[in-house]
Order: sequence, then C-alpha cells, then structure tokens
Amino acid sequence: MNITSAEFFCSYSSLNGLPSDGRPEIVFVGRSNVGKSSLLNSLCARKGLAKTSSTPGKTRLINYFLINKGLYFVDLPGYGYAKVGQSERESWGALLSGYIEKRQEIGLVVVLVDARHPGMASDREMIEYLDYCERPFGIALTKWDKLKQAEKSKARRTMESCAPKAKFIVNYSSFSGEGREKLLTQLDIFSQ
Repeated sequence: MNITSAEFFCSYSSLNGLPSDGRPEIVFVGRSNVGKSSLLNSLCARKGLAKTSSTPGKTRLINYFLINKGLYFVDLPGYGYAKVGQSERESWGALLSGYIEKRQEIGLVVVLVDARHPGMASDREMIEYLDYCERPFGIALTKWDKLKQAEKSKARRTMESCAPKAKFIVNYSSFSGEGREKLLTQLDIFSQ
C-alpha cells in the first residue's frame, strides 16, 4: 500500500453516526501507551495526524482517518491501565466491544503489542476476543527498537504462541521506521 493522502476524518463517542459510505476499515487497537498514535503517524508519514501523549489513555473516542480517499484507519481507545474511573473504563469497554462485534466494514484489526511486554493478559484477552468474534487480525510488535537481540527472539516466540491465528506478526519501530513497509504490504491485502 502506498499512502498518498491521510487526513483526520471524525471522532465518535458512540456507535451512532459512524460512517456508512461502505469504505473498508482497518482498525488499530492496543493497551494504553502502546504507541498507537505514533504508529499511525509513522505509517502515514504524517507527524501530528494522530495526537500523541505521554499520558496513557488519552484516546477516549473512536477516531477515523481517511486514507487515500478510499478506506479508513480507525483508532480505538486503549485498554489496560488508563487512570480513569471504573464507570468510564466500563463505557470504553462497551464502546470497543460493541464496535468490534457489530461493525460490518471492518476488514482487519491490527493489535499493537509492546514488544517489551509480550503476552500480557490484556493483550491475550483481546486476541481471544477477536478470535471469538471471527475478526481477522494481525499483530504489530511496537517499540521494537528498544529491545536487545535476545529479547527480540523471545518476544517474537511469545507472540507466535499467544496468537497462532494471527494473519501476520510485524516487528515495528515508529522511531526508525523498521517494519513500516512490511505492515503496509499486509494492510494492502485487507484494504479491498
């Protein structure tokens, strides 16, 4: 996939009013602070396209980005340790699960996993949930540049055992750009 245009489209706080124009959606999901915004900016080669923050849990809405005028990248709220109240965390969970279960336009879900912490319970739960919903998914191991060589092998093996039904596992570094072309190639397959 060659990304020639990428623009913020809209944010949604509920499942009502989501785009109904038939464009396919590639969804990005992961724990809070896994680097979703950084990956989206790197992938689209657009600094500031998705807002980044050092505070986990800043993405509280379903954010749509229009790619090449023909498909959407969708950034879902992070799961995990965001410092918010229980009721807000529950409403995020309901929003996230409702979207994944009901949205017909989803072509692929990309689960971002921090390569420094592969196989965490919350990531395993998401992978099992996607499998249960029969959603095709792939894995992007983020922050790959922060690992030593021995850690890279271990992280890769851990994810292969945690996600045997993943369509792909790509090692990704938003800092160096490693894995960008491999991930774009995989996304191209599911963007039709």
